[in-house]
Amino acid sequence: MSNGAVRLVASIFGVLAGLLGMEHGYFETLQGSSAPRGIYILAMGPPCQTTKMWHACEPAMTIIPNYYASGVLAVTISLIVIIWAAAFVQRKNGGLILILLSILQLVVGGGFIPVLFGIIAGVVGTRIHKPLTWWRDHLTGQSRSILAAIWPWSLIALVIWDPAEWILGSFFNDFLLNLAPVTLLFTIGLVLLTVVTAFAHDIERRGDSPAAFSMSG
Repeated sequence: MSNGAVRLVASIFGVLAGLLGMEHGYFETLQGSSAPRGIYILAMGPPCQTTKMWHACEPAMTIIPNYYASGVLAVTISLIVIIWAAAFVQRKNGGLILILLSILQLVVGGGFIPVLFGIIAGVVGTRIHKPLTWWRDHLTGQSRSILAAIWPWSLIALVIWDPAEWILGSFFNDFLLNLAPVTLLFTIGLVLLTVVTAFAHDIERRGDSPAAFSMSG
């Protein structure tokens, strides 16, 4: 038996990583076949200015010396990330493969934030068929019950917040630009809360016995 909430978090985080990576790749293709000045790039080219846009022009890196080719690869790898996260992350070594795909996505222009989502998704994915012993020992009593009760609302909030941030940025760029550190911390907080609440939920659902979990992948 597997951890259902953990599986859902791994899949949704992975899909978000893929969608965000595709977005980076799309903007890179718009810059044509020009060559980047180095491995650090901005997915959004001129007239975008990092100091004037809340998203900082989508920073990324690439080892491909061509914006268009990098963008096409970023979109392609990101699509593979989406498919793997949605359908195969629960398989044996599925989480590790997702981590490797996310790193590949990073080096072809998929962006920094997407790879963080992808790596977190992969790490969480390695726990799908595990007994969560460490979390069971450290999330005890009332704290675990409270965290389990928050699930899945933290995940829903994160899924809503990601597109909502872009919508807000489209209308209130300067406002989000000034709040950049706050929104970053808010996003990180939601990500961590979602992971922990998923673990707590699955522990509560399975009970206190590690034997209730299947160790097979």
